[in-house]
This record gives sequence, C-alpha cells and structure tokens, in this order.
Amino acid sequence: MSRLTTALTDNLDLDNPIVQAPVGSATCPTLVAAVADAGALGMLAVTWRDEAATREAVAETNRRTDGAFGVNIVADSAAKDIPTDTHVEACLEEGVGIFSFSFGDAAPYVEQIHAHNGIVLQSVGSAEEAKTAVEAGVDILVAQGLEAGGHVQSEVATLPLVPRVVDAVPDPPVIAAGGIADGRGIAAVLTLGAAGAWLGTRFLATEEARVHRLYQQRVVEADETDTVYSTLFDEGWPEVPHRVIENSTFSDWNAAGQPDSQRPGEGEVVAETNDGEPVRRYEDSLAVPGMKGSVEELPLYAGQSAGLTHEIQPADELVTTLTDQTLEALERASDR
Repeated sequence: MSRLTTALTDNLDLDNPIVQAPVGSATCPTLVAAVADAGALGMLAVTWRDEAATREAVAETNRRTDGAFGVNIVADSAAKDIPTDTHVEACLEEGVGIFSFSFGDAAPYVEQIHAHNGIVLQSVGSAEEAKTAVEAGVDILVAQGLEAGGHVQSEVATLPLVPRVVDAVPDPPVIAAGGIADGRGIAAVLTLGAAGAWLGTRFLATEEARVHRLYQQRVVEADETDTVYSTLFDEGWPEVPHRVIENSTFSDWNAAGQPDSQRPGEGEVVAETNDGEPVRRYEDSLAVPGMKGSVEELPLYAGQSAGLTHEIQPADELVTTLTDQTLEALERASDR
C-alpha cells in the first residue's frame, strides 16, 4: 500500500493523511474499522447515542480493528440529550485516545483527555476560532469550509479558510474539510498547508456506511449544483445551518416563499424507523437502513463534493484509491 506522510500521520500513526468524517448516524463500527485498517483515521459519531450504545459502539470498533480511530462529540447541548461530560467519560473508560469536538469548545475537556494521554481535535470555521482552540490546548484543528455537507460551522469556503487557519496557528496540524472527494482535492489542501483531509460525503458512498440505499443513490447521482444551504431541517437541532441535496421537502418550502412558520407539510409524518418510530418532515433525522416511507423527503445531508462522488466502493478500497490519486496529483503538479 502506498504511504503519504505528513504531520498528521506522524501524530496519529497513520499511513495516509485521510480522515473519514463522523457523518452522524452513517458512521458505525464496520465503516470506522475498515477505514482504520486501511491506514487512515476512522471517526465514530457518538453524540446521538446514549451512554450504553456509545460504549457498545466503541467496544465493537476496538474488537474489529487495531488501527487508529476516534470519536466525535457535538458540544452543543441543543443537539442532544446526553451531556458531553458523560460521553467523554464513557469513551475514556473504553480506551478511546482521539477525541474530536464540533459546534462548541473542546476547552472544558482538554485537561481530562490529556491526562489519559489522549489527543484533542476541534472543528473551527475561522482563524480566530483556531487561535482560541489552540490557546485552550487543542492538539489538531479541523478547518471546515462552507462547501461541507451536513451541519456547517463556517461561512468561509475551504480554499481561503485553510491557509488563514494555517497562518494563524502554524504549529498544530490542520485538517481541511469541505468539498474534498478525490485525490486532487486532498493534494490541493496539502499544498495550502493542511496536514490532512476530512471527507464525509465521499465516505457516504461506501459499502459499509450506515445509510439508506435511496439516500446513497441520490449522493452518487448528484451534481455539484444540487445541494442547498439552509436551516430548514431544524426539528431536534434548531437554527444550525446545514447542506443537503435538494429534495421535494426543500422544493415545496422554497416554492411557498421559504416561510419561517406554517411550512408545507409541517408536522407530517413522512417515514418511520425500523422500530416503527415516526419521522416528521422537517426532522433532523438521517436516512438509515430499515427506514420505510418517503425517505427522499428527509434531509439528504451531502456537500458540494457529491458532484465528484460517482460510485459506491468498499471503504478500504476507497482509502487506497484516494491515496494513489493524491500521490499522482502531487507528482503532476511538481512536473508542471
């Protein structure tokens, strides 16, 4: 297998500076372990799991791989019922050594994680946020650009954001996120000064991703112009911008003049989970396997890099492909 060495691979003992983003309920031990076994960093989203489910998911991932993986925790209390402290403590007790925080500060947990020889990542959307995080002791930064799918922290595109963050905090490694789906994108952010790339949308299109097939198909069929940025799917996590593939729910709301209240089909149940739980039209609920009903009307979280995502692959094969593409892109650039 090809290797690509950066400050990120040195810090986390990786073969490749590629991170599978923690794309909410789409992440699962099978996906994370496959990425880790391929020499990249797998990330397990635990925010919407309760303590028991978090422990179980971490333990299963540990059983499946000896590679590097971490957990992501959304620090915004409005997004969940489980306190961040509970997740941190549970993950530390299960042996997690890499923690990523988004939509909130990692600062309250840095000392605790460092006491267990852990590494702290934090997502930022500006140079000022990056400086504050580093002053709090964060080890690695994730600079997320506006092109990203799912919930978005920044109003700045990846291309100008990454060098701003790298210049503002030159010491810690910076991982670039948003709009990256192939080796050309990874090579581009490496030349901007990033030490790695964080890919979410591209890893939705893997055999191991825990997503509904209809959702997955929409991702691979989407063009770069097919995503929209809004706060539409706000039930469960209000007022947080997100990027989704345009669907009938968005189109009907847009045609109605984008009302803040009395939105088309407000409160209507459009799908149900595998356990028979109702899912309402504007609910922040990712389409996972086993869902029944009008799955297309749920939020189809994806970034603009969906236009570069054309096929569903095994996750380990994808990591190898991305690494080879990156090396080829860097070689082509050096020859010009």
